[in-house]
Amino acid sequence: MNSILETRNLTKYYGTAKVVDHVDITINKGDIYGLIGKNGAGKTTVMKLILSMVKPSEGSIVLFGEDVSEMSGINNRIGALIDNPAFYPFFSATENLEYYRRAKGLPSNIDINKLIKEVGLEEAENKKYKNFSLGMKQRLGIALALLGDPEFLVLDEPINGLDPEGIKEIRDLLIERNSKYGTTIFISSHILSELSQLATKYGVVHKGKILDEIKSSELTTDLETYFLETIRGL
Repeated sequence: MNSILETRNLTKYYGTAKVVDHVDITINKGDIYGLIGKNGAGKTTVMKLILSMVKPSEGSIVLFGEDVSEMSGINNRIGALIDNPAFYPFFSATENLEYYRRAKGLPSNIDINKLIKEVGLEEAENKKYKNFSLGMKQRLGIALALLGDPEFLVLDEPINGLDPEGIKEIRDLLIERNSKYGTTIFISSHILSELSQLATKYGVVHKGKILDEIKSSELTTDLETYFLETIRGL
C-alpha cells in the first residue's frame, strides 16, 4: 500500500459556514506534505478532521487503507501536534511523556530520555512543565507526537515559538525521521521559507478549498511566489 491518507470531498460546516470545502488530498508513504494557506484558510480543521477530533459534515477519510469512520480510534501508528497538548503542569518533561506512554499502551522499553534529547530538552528534562517557555512547550509537544515512533505525523505549526536555532533543530529532526525511518509527515506552517526546506509536496488551501497541489521538484519559483500567484489566480 503506497497511500497513507486519502480524503475525498471532505467538507465541514460550522453552522452555515463552510470551513472545509470538498477537499481531496492524497499523501503517499514517505511524503512530507506541506499544507499552506493564510490564517483561517482551514488548515487546522483539515488536520482535526483527519485525526477524528471533529466529525466531517460530508466526505470520506481513509488512513492506512481503512475508512476512519470504521476505525475504533486513531491508533499509535499516528503521532500528532494540534493546538496545545494537555500536559500536567507539575510534571516534568520525563514524567509527562511517561504518563502518555502508559496511557497509549506503548512498550515500557521506549527510551524517553533519548526522545527528550532529540527535541533539545535534555537540560530541562526535570523542570516542571508550568515553568516551561513557549518554545520548550512546543518541543515537548513534538516529543509527544514522536512517542512510539509513529509511521505518520500530523503537525500543525510545529515550529511556533521556536528561535531560529530551534527551528533548524526540529527541521533536521523531521528530515532525519523521514529519510532514515520513512516517516510520512503532514505539516502546516506559515513560515513558507522554512517549509520550502522540508516538504516534498505542497497543497494550497484557501477559504477551505485545495486550489493546487505540486511537488517541490516541480516548482519553477520560490514557494512564497508560487503561493501568492496561486491564490491571486482565483
